[in-house]
Parts: sequence; structure tokens; C-alpha cells
Amino acid sequence: MELRAENVSMRFFRKRGEANFFEAVCPVSLTLKSGEMTVLKGKSGSGKTTLTHILAGLLNPYEGKVLLDGTDLYAQSDVSLSRLRNEKIGMIPQGRSAVDTLTVYENILLPGLLYGKGEDRTAKAEEWMNKLGIAELRDAMPAELSGGELRRLAIARVLAADPEVIMADEPTGDLDDENTRIVLEAFHSIAHEKNRLVFIVTHESDVLPYADRVLSMDNGRISFPVSNT
Repeated sequence: MELRAENVSMRFFRKRGEANFFEAVCPVSLTLKSGEMTVLKGKSGSGKTTLTHILAGLLNPYEGKVLLDGTDLYAQSDVSLSRLRNEKIGMIPQGRSAVDTLTVYENILLPGLLYGKGEDRTAKAEEWMNKLGIAELRDAMPAELSGGELRRLAIARVLAADPEVIMADEPTGDLDDENTRIVLEAFHSIAHEKNRLVFIVTHESDVLPYADRVLSMDNGRISFPVSNT
């Protein structure tokens, strides 16, 4: 599996000062591959989340293309792109993503239910709830959960689906040290042992030792360092 961005950029139009737009992502070309865990680091406001949404098929770039094994994501119809994302791309967003009217277990199974694959994921859901320490919260509602528990729910939902591409925006931000270790070891193992493409956005330094490749982003621009320290 290869995810390739070709000269993608994003600008948001606004009326401020002399310029009438803000360039959140300057033109960038980037290739991500299966079997690798890539980390994109940078401070808040550097454009990391915007770029991640573009790569995940969630935000049409101002210019450029995103190709998943040669398929141009943004040349697809909305229906086709939605199905492709559901089947191949797992996105762990930075903010709250649980459906308030569903239990923890139902939230984890939800992506599979959209296309009739919920029953295929029950064993995986149980496995990841146990690994992430939220099995006892199976029947709890999102309003009953802490920030860290909501984060682990979002991670379990993606890992239970076993997508070929995993994209995570600040996945360890709400986690304690032990759960951070568990999650990062899981991502690293999935990339190498299951040959998945894993892309993590973070500003936390404890993520870096787990990465195969570390990129930096600042003011919408990416640099390509050669080490993960």
C-alpha cells in the first residue's frame, strides 16, 4: 500500500490585513508506505492536522492530488470515497469523535455496521477493549468517560477495523504513561508485523523513538530529517 501526495496545498480565504487568504499547507509532495510508522511532529498551528485530513480523504486540497495505490482520492464520487475510507483508511481524530447515543462497544463497532461488517469485527473489538483497558466500560455511554477513556475508545474503533492505513492525530495527548506505551507499541507492531501504513501527528517527544521516519512541519512546510531523535 502506498499513499502519495503530489504538490498538495491548502489555503483558507479570510479578510485580514493585506492578504485575503491563509496558506495552512504549502505545496508538499510526500510518499507513505506500508510497513512503516511515520511521525509528523510540529507545534500547534503548523498545519499538521490540515495535512492529515487531506491525506485521509477528508479535506479536498486547494491544489494537488492524493493517490492511494494509484487511485486519486479526490477524483472519486462522494459515495465511492466514503466507502474507500471505510474499507482502507482508519482515522483517529484529535478531538472528540464518539457518538453520544451509543455505548462504548457500539461506537467501536459502528464503522463496520455502515457496510454490514459489524459481526466480522466483534472479536477484534473485544481484543482491543481488553488491550486498552476499557473492557469494563463496554456498556458505558461516552458522557460517562474521561478524556483518556474517550481517546482509547477512538483508538480501539480504528484498530478493531484493521484498516490498511492508520492515521492518528495526537493519539497519546490524553493518555498516561502506561497507556501511551501500550498504544505506541501497538502502532509500531501493526506497521511492521501486519505491514500496515501508520502515520502519526504529534508534538510529544515520547512518540519519536517508535518511528521509522520522522518529519517536521512548521508554518505549513514540511522538512525531512534523517533521524528519529
